Amino acid sequence: MKETELWQRLQDHLGAGYYRVWAAEFSLATLRNRTVVQALREGESSKTIWRAVWEALELPDRDR
Repeated sequence: MKETELWQRLQDHLGAGYYRVWAAEFSLATLRNRTVVQALREGESSKTIWRAVWEALELPDRDR
């Protein structure tokens, strides 16, 4: 998964006005308590980050 796809999925699920704030402020336990932004900055793969987001938001299987 490309980073652009990750950002698009976040926007689709959280809304255009909120997804960037959420990605910068919400810590995900699966990502060692890092935010999406921190994990990206530290080189975590977009696919791994999306799995953590998917789990945290309790999204349906079809969005995995």
